[in-house]
Amino acid sequence: MTAIDRILFGDNQFFGVNHMSEEKARAQQMRFRDTEAIISVLDRAYDRGIRSFMCTTHDEIGKIADYVAANPTKYEGFKFLPGMPYAHKYANMVGEMGMVDTLKALTPGGLVDAMVRGAKSTVTRDLNELMTMLVDAEMARFSQVDTPVVFLQNVVADMVLGLRSYDLLGAFAEHVKSQFGAEAGFFTMNMPLMVDALHSVGIEEPIVCCNYNKIGFRMSGGIEAYDRALAEKPMRCIAMSVLASGAIPPAEALEWVCERPGIESIVFGASSDANIASTVGLINDFDQRRLTPA
Repeated sequence: MTAIDRILFGDNQFFGVNHMSEEKARAQQMRFRDTEAIISVLDRAYDRGIRSFMCTTHDEIGKIADYVAANPTKYEGFKFLPGMPYAHKYANMVGEMGMVDTLKALTPGGLVDAMVRGAKSTVTRDLNELMTMLVDAEMARFSQVDTPVVFLQNVVADMVLGLRSYDLLGAFAEHVKSQFGAEAGFFTMNMPLMVDALHSVGIEEPIVCCNYNKIGFRMSGGIEAYDRALAEKPMRCIAMSVLASGAIPPAEALEWVCERPGIESIVFGASSDANIASTVGLINDFDQRRLTPA
């Protein structure tokens, strides 16, 4: 079973992702237009003891992986936790080529025809082939770095939940294990349902990354359902969006999430050394307070 660090560093801030402020997102995107700016922030995170980088498969991240691979002494123990497929890449293809032509360009023969026929067993088989093909393609840039966990992005994982095609989740887990020696992780906007689905296909202690914050921001089913699942269902839970995109003050948000002992890891993004240092310090302080007998 893969050991996951308590504190993980994310990449949303590098690519203009902010769910509360489009203006802030645009400013961040402009700031991190080149690889050196991203590396500078990652260096500050590394200096603060962070060794796990949860990332997309954006082209810039491929350049970061190449840089880390070329400097193994500088980044000793550094791990990439990539999430895929990178939805924006394929959304752009749809915009340029159209849905049907995109599917034809990406898929093994027969998928489009099978979808038209409505042959569910054939569609499921071919979707599995498509998924493994995309994973193999996007993992190519990470071949020279450590990737102990490979995540299925929620845009696909939650679609699979909606289709109730849970075997695809199991197939993803088996593929990343056999092909890359990695454990599968799953992003989701519905953690309770996702954990049940993963248990149903034999993944007994799944790695699940989900929003977990004091105001229930983007938590499908609400805080109580998440807390109940965390207490009752075996899983390794990674909390993301703990600040609810800035809606909750950092100290208040981190104290609340650190009070939940079932949460194994916390992922956050920051663009300055001060914010990185503050977040790491708060998590460590709240963890120590929780673990110290009264």
